[in-house]
Amino acid sequence: MERPTGITILAVLAIIGGVFALLGAFGLIAGGAALAAQVGADAGIFTILGVITLAQGIAGLAFGIGAWSLKPWAWTLGVALQVIGVVLTIIGVIAGWWTIGSQIVSLIISAIILYYLFTPNVQRAFGRVA
Repeated sequence: MERPTGITILAVLAIIGGVFALLGAFGLIAGGAALAAQVGADAGIFTILGVITLAQGIAGLAFGIGAWSLKPWAWTLGVALQVIGVVLTIIGVIAGWWTIGSQIVSLIISAIILYYLFTPNVQRAFGRVA
């Protein structure tokens, strides 16, 4: 089956985002101590953020490459990444880390991607619907 245009777009954006996340992760991990000294924080927090960002980058790259190839597992990973993003955003808003106004675009984009991934044409492309 031919890859839907929307999946091509999501795959390319996921790969680009994954590369930038990896670069950011390496920066946080390598430069965390210097950054912590500048802002008066514990260097460990930057290492933790770097590891989390590294995991996000790897997951984004995996989804992008898998989606480009229409691997069935990539659909599951894409859904999981969007759900995790929505849950973390909601937790962040409830905890007061962010305002809903600052996160509404992110939530809308995640909702649109989730809706798109569940459309019959996309599920069929990933081999999820006969």
